[in-house]
Amino acid sequence: MNSNSRLKAIGYLISTVSVVLIGVVAWDSAKDDRLLRLCLIAGIASSIIGMALRWWSHRREQRDEGKA
Repeated sequence: MNSNSRLKAIGYLISTVSVVLIGVVAWDSAKDDRLLRLCLIAGIASSIIGMALRWWSHRREQRDEGKA
């Protein structure tokens, strides 16, 4: 893995941790409303999945260019 890929990986990891931390803080506010809790879980999950897909796309581009 080259330094650019490593830097992107660190960025995506930091973004994932920040989404989880925001979710932890918001969880207490959503605990009494089932719909809010479901939306919070869906938001956290979709954000993490989106970052994973961007990382996967980056790695595929790197592999296609022969830089993996």
